[in-house]
Amino acid sequence: MGNLPATRVTPNLPFHVSGVDFAGPFFITDRKGRGCKITKCYLSLFICFATKALHLEVASDLTTDIFILCLRRFISRRGKPLELYCDNGKNFVGANNEITNFFKFNSESISGFAADEGIQFKFSPPYSPHFGGLWEAGVKSAKYHATRILGDKHLTFEELSTLFAQIEAILNSRPLTPLSSDPNDLNPLTPAHFLIGRPLTSLPSENLLDINLNRLDRYRCLEKLRQHFWERWRKEYLSELQQRHKWQVNQQAFKEGDLAIIKEANLLPLK
Repeated sequence: MGNLPATRVTPNLPFHVSGVDFAGPFFITDRKGRGCKITKCYLSLFICFATKALHLEVASDLTTDIFILCLRRFISRRGKPLELYCDNGKNFVGANNEITNFFKFNSESISGFAADEGIQFKFSPPYSPHFGGLWEAGVKSAKYHATRILGDKHLTFEELSTLFAQIEAILNSRPLTPLSSDPNDLNPLTPAHFLIGRPLTSLPSENLLDINLNRLDRYRCLEKLRQHFWERWRKEYLSELQQRHKWQVNQQAFKEGDLAIIKEANLLPLK
């Protein structure tokens, strides 16, 4: 296997070197109730190369101005990155045509804005989708479950922004490695430790997974979507953390004192 790029293994501040990608579309309504207008919006995802922390933004459309506004919000809350990596438009084989055309026809104006801000905006080489494996994995984690828990339900812009912020907290709580070698220390290192210095926690709320959506108001409906995302992500992501012997090499078996991840069905989100 090839070596990781230097930007992936160099210790740095969170989001000092980042990648950006788009996902979608998602459908939103302009207001609650009947007669509302349904429009498309997109998920803008920023990922830190060093810590694998995620930052999610909602983009109302695929224009240069909207992307720059997403970038400004990202810089205001996470700091200005030194380098920003992105897929080349030609990499989106079979993907949404609007996303492809956005990167294809707006790369010069985006690079110009980034240069004025002191940011090096770097596009991947054409026909090299493997250059963007880091942010594509982030898009998979966020979009794969979000599209399934939303289904045909349409949220307002504020509700979808809240849901994406809560999904961001869930993804930033994923365990990266044991926090220490002490077998009695059960806390894993997460991307949230690099952002706020401690694990992210969620507000306590009742379990709404078994209640029909039609019986809930919009606030509790949004909370159920968050709990549903956590349930799917917990079952499908944590099961992949078990080491797989890709190269068919004998590894040391588990022994007493080793740190392991145990899945419990009735814990709160982010636990």
